[in-house]
Amino acid sequence: MSNKLIDLQHISKSYDNSIILDDLSLYIRENEFLTLLGPSGCGKTTTLRIIGGFETPDQGHVIFGGEDITKLPPNKRQLNTVFQKYALFTHMTIAENIAFGLKIKNKSKSYIDDKIKYALKLVNLDGYGNRMPDSLSGGQQQRIAIARAIVNEPKVLLLDEPLGALDLKLRQDMQYELIRLKNELGITFIYVTHDQEEALTMSDTIVVMNQGYIQQIGTPERIYNEPENAFVADFIGDSNIIDSVMIHDELVEILGAKFACVDKGFGNNTPVDVVIRPEDVELLEPGKGTMDGVVTHLIFKGVHYEMEVMANGFEWLVHSTSMFPVGTKVSIHVDPFNIQIMNKPVSEDEEAVAIDE
Repeated sequence: MSNKLIDLQHISKSYDNSIILDDLSLYIRENEFLTLLGPSGCGKTTTLRIIGGFETPDQGHVIFGGEDITKLPPNKRQLNTVFQKYALFTHMTIAENIAFGLKIKNKSKSYIDDKIKYALKLVNLDGYGNRMPDSLSGGQQQRIAIARAIVNEPKVLLLDEPLGALDLKLRQDMQYELIRLKNELGITFIYVTHDQEEALTMSDTIVVMNQGYIQQIGTPERIYNEPENAFVADFIGDSNIIDSVMIHDELVEILGAKFACVDKGFGNNTPVDVVIRPEDVELLEPGKGTMDGVVTHLIFKGVHYEMEVMANGFEWLVHSTSMFPVGTKVSIHVDPFNIQIMNKPVSEDEEAVAIDE
């Protein structure tokens, strides 16, 4: 990937003695779609607002293209923000809304007219220039808000939960729209969401945050398949997270049964957390797997069946395209490559501690 564009260095921020960001460092590359993902109150929106210039950090620096912009006001930064609330001017036409920022910059009428046409075409709303915002659906209004941001040719587009107010189908359509826009415009997108699926669908890089710390940075595939701690595993998708013991390299004891795995370097007889995704649990005939159990719950989810299997005192979550009725005796098998071993946190604090990339 290309060069580092934004560098957040040791950013801390508190409100009323409550620490929101604690010594956060992060860099964002040019043309990257980077998503800040985490539960409410984890610090993701504060991080975005600091990049945008709407908040000033208590400590640390915001470097943009090699220049320190920590104290620069939002209108002097080469970026634009799209919020969840579209904030369109209701008394102006769509064209006037889009042109607002350009008029402030004293651009010529012909330049502005060209830009309005270009922006409306880009968000698939050709010919909507003379309409008023209240005649548009939520999805259309959001696209106008994005059009208004991109006509200013920002190097970076900041998006703060921009699809939060839309219904599911519209959100999915808009996700594809945003990916297309990013590819066509070649600008950097920094996106805030608490929706894991949205993050996995759209991002080049995901930054998982909790309690003001970065938990893990990586590609969607890496975050999903190789979570670095129990918080990430639990937050991204469904997981079976089980207290286990690493007997020695490539052998782990889970609920009293020995499973082959591929992990090394955890020492001998070490307490660990094991993560196994529900789609990686295979159900076989009794006695054919590593551990026998019984199906206690079954739901049809469309693409697959979701089942719970009670085995060795643990309720395993299983996703399978094969259906096993409640009461069926089964045996659990997991491929060694699908067993993810993680160190246990030593203390409460360490559960939220920053992890290096």
